[in-house]
Amino acid sequence: MSPYWMYYEKTSPKEVKNGLKAKSKRGSIGETWWSKRFVGVLESFNLGARLTRGRSYARKGQVISIDIKPGIVEARVQGSFPEPYDVSIKLMPLSSEEWESAIDVMASKAVFSARLLSGEMPQTIEEAFSDCGISLFPRKGADLKTNCSCPDWSNPCKHIAAVYYLLAEQFDRDPFLIFKLRGKSKEEIVEALHCIRSSQAEEESKNPSGSVPVFVSPIEDKVRPLEECLDCFWQKGSELDLLEINPRSPSVENAILKILGDAPFSIGRDNLAVLLKQAYEKAGKSALQKLDNGIED
Repeated sequence: MSPYWMYYEKTSPKEVKNGLKAKSKRGSIGETWWSKRFVGVLESFNLGARLTRGRSYARKGQVISIDIKPGIVEARVQGSFPEPYDVSIKLMPLSSEEWESAIDVMASKAVFSARLLSGEMPQTIEEAFSDCGISLFPRKGADLKTNCSCPDWSNPCKHIAAVYYLLAEQFDRDPFLIFKLRGKSKEEIVEALHCIRSSQAEEESKNPSGSVPVFVSPIEDKVRPLEECLDCFWQKGSELDLLEINPRSPSVENAILKILGDAPFSIGRDNLAVLLKQAYEKAGKSALQKLDNGIED
């Protein structure tokens, strides 16, 4: 073997202008559980000093670019050589059958559908995949095939490690990139869920009696005509004493506003949807606070 491959003089990487820098300046990288999953896979390689240098590369901005495609992440990282190194991280996309099974499970669970249709990633999304016997995330290091054009014989090297860290922060900003890496875009997932929900709604409209139970009030036959109770219309009836009110935070914050998007007009510089979001959040916090304090209105 050539001595060139057996020994390297320690050098500093060449500075990069406008490189991609990790948001984290110290400590761990990755804030959400899905980004930590990727970092966890990286740390399972026991890279030692290469892991430390990879984190340093990520924070200094040595990564020039990252491109996430179905099944592969391609990146360029500047090291000590004049030309940047080409890095690739491959993860096998899920098959069409596996995606179909996972989407069926997502559609069957109201929380998953609501969050995904409003543009949010459910915290327990991996359950939809594990229920089908598959995994959205790599289970072990061998699930990821990595390569770097640098002369370091170790794989993964510090350049690959730097891409891993920045990839984790990309997942923090847009968790739907995990879907893209596995073969489906956010738009494809949402469209598939819409199709399933539309099909279910059409089926229910054809057979309403067999799908949606109708609740009949036990006091329905005791309701008096409006003209007979005009003098007491605004008075609280005894039936209200039986009503239990248990406000709680919704599964998806401002779901309807997120689905509808911006309103067709604004008040001043603010779109009406932004103002409604602020009003709903303030009203919700106030209701929960009063509940905690035992105050009734």
